[in-house]
Amino acid sequence: MTTKTSTTTTTPGRADRDTHFEVEQFYYAEAELLDDGRFADWLDLLAEDLDYWMPTRTNRLRRQQALSIAARGEAAYFDETKESLAWRIRRFDSGMAWAEDPPSRTRHLVTNVTVRHADSGENDLLARSAFLVYRNRLEREVTVFAGRRTDLLRRTEQGLRVARREILLDQNVLQAKNISTFF
Repeated sequence: MTTKTSTTTTTPGRADRDTHFEVEQFYYAEAELLDDGRFADWLDLLAEDLDYWMPTRTNRLRRQQALSIAARGEAAYFDETKESLAWRIRRFDSGMAWAEDPPSRTRHLVTNVTVRHADSGENDLLARSAFLVYRNRLEREVTVFAGRRTDLLRRTEQGLRVARREILLDQNVLQAKNISTFF
């Protein structure tokens, strides 16, 4: 059921057009920071109590699909906090991250954004997006990551902040030599 107000059409639970646009613009700005290698600035977009998680996945028969994505406490590519991400960024800046010297070139594409009001509070939004991250390093290292992100976005005085990010890759076997990319 949709309802029409004087300026917007809304679906119950979904954010209005202005909020949806705000979230899309937030994601585009975030992608630009990551692609420009401005990781310290990107870190400012993350909440202090950030939960950044990328579980592994396996191929399962259709009847076992519920088991194809690792649960909390099981294997994960990332299970990070803002503090651990800050440590990784400091390591990049120190020149000690050999996997990123010379640095990768990336392009983050974000699409299929949906935004809902979260049950956790009036300042929280639940946003889901599809992504494609192209990564090129040296002459021949090319990696493409595709998947979805489910974010809990928190509205603060400084603007939107990512409080929780769950990243789910479409591939279950990674051909990359490392995952030093942020999503």
